[in-house]
Amino acid sequence: MKFVCIIPSRYASTRLPGKPLADIAGKPMIQRVYEQAVQAQKLAAVVVATDNPKVYDTVVTFGGKAVMTREDHINGTDRLAEAVEQFGDVDVVINVQGDEPLISPTVIDALCHVFEENPNLDMATVATPLLESEYNEPSAVKVVMNRNGEAMYFSRSLIPYPRNPFHDAVKPYKHIGIYAYRRDFLLQYAKMESTPMETVESLEQLRVLENGYTIKVIVTNHQFIGIDTPEDLARIRKYFAKENTK
Repeated sequence: MKFVCIIPSRYASTRLPGKPLADIAGKPMIQRVYEQAVQAQKLAAVVVATDNPKVYDTVVTFGGKAVMTREDHINGTDRLAEAVEQFGDVDVVINVQGDEPLISPTVIDALCHVFEENPNLDMATVATPLLESEYNEPSAVKVVMNRNGEAMYFSRSLIPYPRNPFHDAVKPYKHIGIYAYRRDFLLQYAKMESTPMETVESLEQLRVLENGYTIKVIVTNHQFIGIDTPEDLARIRKYFAKENTK
């Protein structure tokens, strides 16, 4: 199977304008994400899909691959669908969010492996144990899975609600912003109309569940720091300063 990673990168972030080019220990954020992704072993290519010439030029300057996409996309999935049209022979598309500078290459490879083992799989994503400090953070998206490791629901609220204390059999999980799609399903998904729960939660992956499709969830203990706010940016800068990462 042929796997391609596409990193959608929109310049005009509402909470953090110019986010892809935000400096993290001497490198722009988009470079940090790209350098993590290219370490995955199963990828045939890694490409940034952007709507801004500054981001495009930055990626090309550090030696990465980039494609320009339209500015009017309302979400990253639409941008991804436009970009993937340029890769007709791809079997599976890995969507790494452009604000995940700690994305794990091994997690990317694990997602690829899931598709190799499940020929009928349409879509997969990732979850990690939710920290107690994140219980009430809307930016930390929660997910609950069934016994087959498939998503039942995603929410910005804490799910499941702990009427009784959490225990080993029932743990809260945080959804990580990385998806994998079979190419044909991605193009189909991008054409689906927005759904009520998607609109209420502002979580586009709910569109898949509301239309009756399945999302496989793999669980990792790897911790991530997604960058959605100035506070997140300060936290990731502190992390890199502490780790003295190049």
